[in-house]
Parts: sequence; structure tokens; C-alpha cells
Amino acid sequence: MDAVFRAMADPVRRILLDELASQGGQTLYELCVRLITNHAVGISRQGVSKHLSVLEEAGLIRVEADGRFRRHHLCLEPLTSGVAGWIAGLADGLPPQPPGQNEAEGQEP
Repeated sequence: MDAVFRAMADPVRRILLDELASQGGQTLYELCVRLITNHAVGISRQGVSKHLSVLEEAGLIRVEADGRFRRHHLCLEPLTSGVAGWIAGLADGLPPQPPGQNEAEGQEP
């Protein structure tokens, strides 16, 4: 789970995950173009490749060979089982808040 949090800590990697969620099976080139056109993120192909390697090592994406191309696909399993389960466990241990009370109101200065 630490690898998942480390991988998601970088904003460029989160954008890459968003792009793969919207359209899976993209190549490195396609992802580079989408970063520039959709998000105005100027980063080299080598930089994007390194980010994709981190995401793959964390299990958040899988890569499949398609001839001479490598296609990247989002893998939700580490998020749905690992992280979501951990967050649900935290939420189960929290005391219920009265309706209409937000976190800031319940804290002392």
C-alpha cells in the first residue's frame, strides 16, 4: 500500500491515471500528447516513461505488448481492495458526527 500512496503522491502520475481511466490502452506517445494538449504539462517522453514505471511497479497500471508498441491500462485493484479497504477500516473506527457539524466546528482553537 505504501507504493500505491507514493505513486499517487505525484500530480503528473495522477493525471496519467486520469487519462488512462478516460481511455485505456494508450501508448507512451499518446499519453505525452494528451499531457500537453489536455493539461498543459510539458514533460519529456523519458520523464513520462519513468512516471509510468513507478505506476506499473505500484500495480496501478499494466502494460501489454502490441507489436512494437506498449499499451498502458489502468488497474483499479490496488485502489479498490487495498486503499479503499484501509480507508473503510478507518471510517469504521470514527465516532459519528451530529448532522450539520463539520470538522472545523468540532475543533477547539
